Amino acid sequence: MTKQILDNDWQQILSTEFNQPYFFHLLDFLENEYATQTIYPPKAEVWNAFRYTSYDDVKVVILGQDPYHGEGQAHGLSFSVKQGVKHPPSLQNMLKELESDLGLPIPIDGTLTKWAEQGVLMLNTVLTVREGQAHSHKKQGWEQFTDTVIQKLSDREQPIIFVLWGKPAQQKKRLIDTSRHAIIEAPHPSPLSSYRGFFGSKPYSKINAQLQEWGVSPIDFDLTK
Repeated sequence: MTKQILDNDWQQILSTEFNQPYFFHLLDFLENEYATQTIYPPKAEVWNAFRYTSYDDVKVVILGQDPYHGEGQAHGLSFSVKQGVKHPPSLQNMLKELESDLGLPIPIDGTLTKWAEQGVLMLNTVLTVREGQAHSHKKQGWEQFTDTVIQKLSDREQPIIFVLWGKPAQQKKRLIDTSRHAIIEAPHPSPLSSYRGFFGSKPYSKINAQLQEWGVSPIDFDLTK
């Protein structure tokens, strides 16, 4: 019997993964980690990216790496933080570029659920992390799982825009059928690389231009209303 992880169409799309040995290993690993360490996001929020954006509703994928590892930041959406939390540097730069690109004001809250609810899948390649230890849940099975997610999206007939910032994200291009889907690339918005081409890359206007070219309603990126 397939484990019930999700309550929308993702459950059926990913059901074969939930029965794989590597996934059982991952769940065992997470059970121990949550029992013995401080792990982010909270267990109830690990699957939020899939809950907010169903498979059929995905228009755009913004690919991150692993979650923020500071207290109260991560809530299951790549780059997003909970309400009232100070914007981490990468998110600050994303919002500066949003202001530059679309003329939208920088919001007080860096919570990106509004984007997710409009079809932007905010997907990290690893969905959990130990407090204060970046990449501490690498190579436990998450990468295999999220590679499958990307492949399942690539298999979809309706086209999707994949936003790949930085080299780790851009390595996922091999999983994407570029004859059907669009890819937007730039350096990562982190302070280490933002000035090497992220600023001025205009990802938000490019996303909406591509959606409109496909006859799909654009994303309202304004986080202040």
